Amino acid sequence: MPMLRRTGVLVLTATLVTAGGATAAQAQSSQTSGRNKSIAKPMVAKRGWNIKQFRCLERLWTRESGWNHRAGNRSGAYGIPQALPGRKMAASGRDWRTNPRTQIAWGLSYIKKRYGSPCRAWAHFQSHHWY
Repeated sequence: MPMLRRTGVLVLTATLVTAGGATAAQAQSSQTSGRNKSIAKPMVAKRGWNIKQFRCLERLWTRESGWNHRAGNRSGAYGIPQALPGRKMAASGRDWRTNPRTQIAWGLSYIKKRYGSPCRAWAHFQSHHWY
C-alpha cells in the first residue's frame, strides 16, 4: 500500500468570478464572442444579407465554435466557421489561424458558394448536424 508523506505544501485552486457571476474564462469567451460578432455584422451586411441572415449565422457559428477564432476539434476543424481542415481558410489570408476577420471572410464565402445564404446553411445544420 502506498504511503502518503506530508510535504508541507498546500495547493489551492481558485476561480475568479466577475461581478455578474461569470468566471473569468466565461467573461473572456463572452468578450471574444461579442467582438467577433461585431466584426461579422458589417461583413454580412456588405454581402446584402439582412438581420435575419445574420441571426441564422449567429446561431450556426455559436453551435459550431461559440464564435471563438481559436476553436478546434479532434477532426481538424478550426476557427469560427469550423473549416475542415482549418488550413482551407488560408485562401482568405495567411493569418487564418489567429485573425477572426480572415476566418469570417472565408466562412461567409463558403456559405454563399455552398448554401446561398446563412439561413440555408443553418437549415442544413439543423437537419444534418453539420454544414
